[in-house]
Formats: sequence, C-alpha cells, structure tokens
Amino acid sequence: MGKGPGHFVLTERRISRQNAGMWTLVLNCGSSSVKFALLDPETGNVRLSGLAERLGSPEARMVLVRGAEKLEVPLPTGDYAGAFEVLLSELAAQGITGAEIAAVGHRVVHGGSHFSAPALITAAVLDAIRACVPLAPLHNPANLAGIAAAQAAFPDAAHVAVFDTAFHQSMPPRAYRYAVPDEWYSQHGVRRYGFHGTSHAYVAGEAARMLGSDPDALQLITAHLGNGCSVASVRSGQSMDTSMGLTPLEGLVMGTRSGDVDPNLHAYLAREAGLSLDEVTAALNGKSGLLGLSGLGSDMRQLEAAAADGHAGARLAVEVFVYRLAKSIAAMTVPLTRLDALVFTGGIGENSASVREKTLGLLGVLGFRLDSEANAAAVRGAAGRISAPGSTPALVVPTNEELMIAREAARVLETA
Repeated sequence: MGKGPGHFVLTERRISRQNAGMWTLVLNCGSSSVKFALLDPETGNVRLSGLAERLGSPEARMVLVRGAEKLEVPLPTGDYAGAFEVLLSELAAQGITGAEIAAVGHRVVHGGSHFSAPALITAAVLDAIRACVPLAPLHNPANLAGIAAAQAAFPDAAHVAVFDTAFHQSMPPRAYRYAVPDEWYSQHGVRRYGFHGTSHAYVAGEAARMLGSDPDALQLITAHLGNGCSVASVRSGQSMDTSMGLTPLEGLVMGTRSGDVDPNLHAYLAREAGLSLDEVTAALNGKSGLLGLSGLGSDMRQLEAAAADGHAGARLAVEVFVYRLAKSIAAMTVPLTRLDALVFTGGIGENSASVREKTLGLLGVLGFRLDSEANAAAVRGAAGRISAPGSTPALVVPTNEELMIAREAARVLETA
C-alpha cells in the first residue's frame, strides 16, 4: 500500500464516479464539538453548515445555519452519534439524503510523517491515525471518534482524511529536524511537523490568483493568525518551513498558548514552584499566550480595545504578539530567494488592521510600506493588497478550510 516508507496511496477501494453526487460534507470533530459544512466543492456553494458543541454535557446543542437563518437544536444524548442523527434529520428536511453525499472530508490534526496528501480512509489509514495519538492526544482521538460516527451515519459515502500536517511534509530535514539525539527521531518521531496546512495551502493558491501569477513561480510567507497561529514559508506551492513543530504549541504567541519558551522551563518550575510536568504543559497550552500576558482574555478584539483604554497588560500582550510575529516572518525568508508577497489570514489576520499595521511597521527592512486606507478596508471577509504601490506586496486573503477540504476530498475521488 505504501509508495515509499510511511506514505499511502489509494489501492484498497475504488469509487465509482457514476454513483457520485454533487455534495461533499466537511467535518471538523473536536473533543467536545463537531463543526460541519455541506457544500459543492466546485462552486463553493454552502447548502448547510453548523456547529454541535458542548458534547458530553447536558448542555449539548447544535446550531444549524441555512443562509441567514440560524436554528438551535438540543442534543439529548450529547454525543457524536446524536449529533449526526440531528444532522441526518436536517439533511432530509432540506431534501438531501445520505446517498446524495459523494464524500465526507474529515479534518485530522496529526498525520505524523505517514501522510503527505489526503487519504481515502481505510483500515490501514485508521491504524496510522491511531499511531499518531501520542503526538496529538487531545485531537486525534476526537478525530477518530468523529470518523467512526460519520461512517455509521453515511455508509455509502467515501470518507477522506485531510491532515493539518500533510502540507508541511515537503519541508527538508534541515527545517524539520531538532538538534536532539538521533534515536529520539528514529524511534519516537521527534521532529517538526507543522499545522494549519490546509489554510496555508488554500491562501497560497488564492494569493497566486490575486497576483495573477503561476503558484509554482511564487515565493510567499503565509500567516495564519487566530486563536492558534502559525507562519509558513511557501516556495513553488510547497511548504519549506513553518513555525509550529512537534505539536501546535511551538512558534508564535497565540490565544492561550505560549509559543516558544526555553526548554528548561519545565525543570525550573518543577524545582522553584513545585509544579508537575503535566501542570506546566497544561498552563503553557491553556493559560499562556495573550491570556497569560494580559491577565484579561485571549480575544484580540477585547485586548485591542482594552489597550486603547490604557490597560497595561492588554497593551503588553498585543506588543509581544506583534513583535514575535514579525520576528518569525523575517525568519521565514531564509528558505526563499526573494519575497513575492506576505499573506495575512485567520480571524486576527483577516480582521485586525492594527495588528497588520504594527507588524508591517516592524518589517520595513523587507521593503513593506503600508497603504493605510486599503488596510482599514480589508476586514470582515474583504480580500486585497494592503501595501503601498512599489513596495513588497502584503495581502489579506480570507481562508476557507472547509472549501479546501472539500476540494481535496473530491480530488481523492477523482484519482481513486
């Protein structure tokens, strides 16, 4: 089944195009939520979307979105199966049966070094996803549970796994290896994997379209900035380096994640504060980042407003976020021979004109000059160039991971 060690190709199942419908269901299953969208991968038209949240609790509910209409439905069982039962009922109410769904595209957070592309889900693929559980103990078990529930709910559809890590498998060893004992890598897979790959790949393609260029001819830096944040160096459509590593904790300052810290921090806090390994790790993931610095919250909108009102912690959090972001963007130029454009995306990247302005202000050495009017206009889903004419291009490109996953799933069916 492999094409080279650890890489999967589609040989176990063939999909008949005669039976393929026009709809693709995209699923993003978390530990207590299921985000979904039913869409046409060719047009991007979304028929239905929504979020099942608070799974595992008495407050479990599903919020369905049909165009401008929102509907909230309680989930009495509070589990994945109950969520999919409600979804099936809603699809039937919309006149769509399970048989009309050609594919279900599943976001899977960690594929390790096994997957450099999306994969049709087979028994062997599921085994490989399970093998990556130690690398993503909070994410991959939820992804697996969601896959099992979806396969039961949609038995006639092709189920495709789309991995956050796959896009970054093109990184060379000099970028993905840590300077640690070799057996840690060879026996335990300790290396840099990177995440947000679906978003980085999508906005790199959209940036090429906006610039009127061949994606294979472009050299870009993409910045996905949300509650989780990462930057990537993209050359000829391939990831050459990225800021996240073995886990999504490495790299930039994020909403509640610290990003880079001294590796001796765990030992220091164990000795000085009496904290356990798990306590330090939990704090670095859930109590740090913008939340830890500000002492106020993790939402950039709240922090920018508080900073403007004189809140010292909020001001520090924004300054550290921007400074570390600019440093990482500068570092991402190393794999490139030139910089054709910097791309901002994600909730912060798409909506915070202030963060973009401050970041470009620290990167004048790379030839950026801001167009203030264009930058102010590039919010709430607007795309465009925010740098002044004659300067290095900086773009805002709204991401669409659901559409990218649907396209990847459709591509797998076409080649199966």
